[in-house]
Amino acid sequence: MAPQAALFLGLISGTSADGIDVALASFDPTPRLHAASTHPYPEDLRRRILDLAQGDGRIALDDLGALDVEIARRFADAADALLRREGIAAKKIAALGSHGQTVRHRPQQAPPYTMQLGDANVIAEITGIATVADFRRRDVAAGGQGAPLAPAFHAAMLPRDGIDRVVLNLGGIANITILDDKPLRGFDTGPASCLLDAWAQKHLDEPFDRDGGFAARGHIDAALLERLLDDPYFAAPPPKSTGREVFHLDWLRSQLHDSRAAPEDVQATLVALTARSIANAVHAHAPSAREVLVCGGGVHNPVLMRAISAALAPIPVASTATRGIDPDYVEAMAFAWLACERLAQRAVEDVCTVTGARGPRVLGAIYFGA
Repeated sequence: MAPQAALFLGLISGTSADGIDVALASFDPTPRLHAASTHPYPEDLRRRILDLAQGDGRIALDDLGALDVEIARRFADAADALLRREGIAAKKIAALGSHGQTVRHRPQQAPPYTMQLGDANVIAEITGIATVADFRRRDVAAGGQGAPLAPAFHAAMLPRDGIDRVVLNLGGIANITILDDKPLRGFDTGPASCLLDAWAQKHLDEPFDRDGGFAARGHIDAALLERLLDDPYFAAPPPKSTGREVFHLDWLRSQLHDSRAAPEDVQATLVALTARSIANAVHAHAPSAREVLVCGGGVHNPVLMRAISAALAPIPVASTATRGIDPDYVEAMAFAWLACERLAQRAVEDVCTVTGARGPRVLGAIYFGA
């Protein structure tokens, strides 16, 4: 059992693969973020991750093994850097929860699988901290989607106060958590920033559309938007999850064959795709929601946030910052919390109602520090 007020580290690099978020948190008596930081990947490493995640999945075995170790070293360096900055010794950390870097997520395939890189043995050896990792595969083995896992933490973080709400995470992929008087639900709604970033990289040679300025110069192509929304994923019932192996530039190009939209019009249409797919999901599955609280990197894109607010009106949309919760580190905190639960050998009760697993499972494997 973890000691009272124990400190935990949570680390994650999401679908955007833009860097590693690190959160230093405690959970007794309530979740508290003590410190946080973000560490960008070197551009070459990021490009190799993205090429694997959204390509045909072919990679030499030696290259895969090397990538697994390189990512782990970056995760360990990010953890050590935060602890040095805060003047905290590694021995003060009860455990480190590492999500790793997803490079393939195929829960619907036969057989289903999900793959996250970042060898936890390496992280534990470098940091000297007990490392909990490989959270998703046990859920998939139990018949679940393996994602999203954060809704269980969202439920722990936000007390049930009689107000039905949705927590919306805007990462590379958008996902929602539905908090009402029913069992916990949540699922990936579709792309958030992954297509926006990829299109900006292609046409601006920038990793993302800063402040949504590229999209703001364009106009929505209504016909293109309807073709994009026709993808079967959007109509599929939950539980469901997705990633870059589905929503990538080749998927977008397949819908552009007869479109004369300018690049900025495509970007504006991708913003509308994210907003519409989120709104459709909320209206269909959380009709009683009275507010939507947003976290993740997309919260800093004002054009995207305005589009989501318009699509969800009259439901108010606001950053989790309005509740004193840093929107940039909610997901990293979630994996610190999952490490806490694993150390206590507690099954995460709510995950199965989100993912469709056969029942609650203790998630994650422990790799003890040096």
